[in-house]
Amino acid sequence: MENTDKKPLVLDHAAILVVDMLQDFVYGALTCERGVAIVPATARLLDAAREAGLPVIFCNDAHLPKIDRELELWGDHAIVGTPGAEVIPELKLCDKDFVVPKRRYSGFFQTDLDILLKELGVDTVIMTGLHAHMCVRHTSADAYMLGYEVVVAKEATDSFTEEDYTYGIAYLKTCYGADAYSNDELIAAFPKK
Repeated sequence: MENTDKKPLVLDHAAILVVDMLQDFVYGALTCERGVAIVPATARLLDAAREAGLPVIFCNDAHLPKIDRELELWGDHAIVGTPGAEVIPELKLCDKDFVVPKRRYSGFFQTDLDILLKELGVDTVIMTGLHAHMCVRHTSADAYMLGYEVVVAKEATDSFTEEDYTYGIAYLKTCYGADAYSNDELIAAFPKK
């Protein structure tokens, strides 16, 4: 799906949001083969963002066992303190990255993500991760409602199925004006140090 009416891409004050690229989402309890497939593209994008000085923020499910409502729908996954709740090693979580734990689909809902972005001077969020029609969608919704521009890294975002992915990306464009870009397009627009 290619957008032909994209807005100009300005990423001078952008941050990368990495949604649920965790052991349980990629390899564990909620294994997603399509999630495995986006790992190399996601790693490349994060490395380039770090090199350009853009903040990389991991928005990670961090559930409390037998408490969090989401577990009723999806079963136990990304339980706080377990290996399943850890960022996959291929994405090289480092000291200058940020981690925002979340207990619901959105990275903003009852977390400190908004204040973190404001204090970092961010006006645009680049969405990556799983799943385009769920957690990426809900995080994008809150970003839009809070006044951030929303951009999607189409090679670093996916869902359980092609149908879910296509629906999710189309929804983000229709409802939040979120254009989807290739890694090459995004990296070319990263600020130069």
